Amino acid sequence: MKKLFVYDPENPRREAVLAYACDFARKAGRKVAITIGEPSRSLEQNDRMWALLTDIARQVQWPVDGRLQTLRPEDWKHILSAGLKREQRVAQGIDGGFVILGQRTSQMTKRELSDLMTLIETFGAERGVEFTEPARAECAA
Repeated sequence: MKKLFVYDPENPRREAVLAYACDFARKAGRKVAITIGEPSRSLEQNDRMWALLTDIARQVQWPVDGRLQTLRPEDWKHILSAGLKREQRVAQGIDGGFVILGQRTSQMTKRELSDLMTLIETFGAERGVEFTEPARAECAA
């Protein structure tokens, strides 16, 4: 069984959250893993990211295989998430050609996804994209 405990130093009941998590681990009766890290992205951030990517997909063409093309939002996600980390990993395809290995946005923290949306907005603004959402939503970490 999985259980998520969120420790927030601003929460007046933070000590109770820690006590409950420790009690849960003790009562598990088996080895448990405890992961510490930043919270993952929110649903609001995810929705906003896809709205931004859809706007770019509708308004920007990009060179693929030597010619300008209209890309899907999923394609833009791969291009822009690789730009966020400033790294490109390229694998050989099983039938030749190449496959770009991008970063999974589903595993990004709120801060990382906020940084990605800032990159998307900057990229779009530089290319005259008119976003259907407000330029900045309250999705920051």
